[in-house]
Amino acid sequence: MGGSWKTPEPADVLSYSYLWAREAAEGEESGRKDRPVVVVVAAIAQGSRTQLLVAPITHTAPERPADAMEIPFAVKRRLGLDAERSWIVLTELNRFIWPGPDVRIAPGQGSPLYDAIPDWLFFDVRDGIARHARGGRLSITKRTE
Repeated sequence: MGGSWKTPEPADVLSYSYLWAREAAEGEESGRKDRPVVVVVAAIAQGSRTQLLVAPITHTAPERPADAMEIPFAVKRRLGLDAERSWIVLTELNRFIWPGPDVRIAPGQGSPLYDAIPDWLFFDVRDGIARHARGGRLSITKRTE
């Protein structure tokens, strides 16, 4: 699956079956819902294969405002997402080798790629994730490859 797809880059938004850290801690191995995710890191690993770290996008407002970054409506519209408020979670990531079995075709697209978030938003997300990592509040869930 996905042999001809473009390899994602940081800031790209993909459709993915995200596994929340709390679900993984309960022994689950598959995400319950396909959702958009933001590629935070794309690095060469295991020969020429690309390892991705992705942050989930959710409609659920964070309990602590510093734990997520709200996506402006204009950005959601450009990505082709719904009009509901959404946040990029800064406290947890999934790690997997591209393309991986949990990648999904984005609704209305011929590939998993929606588009990319603007640089200014990506830099804010990256910096927020780095702050959580330094504070010991970042969880990374390794997925099936």
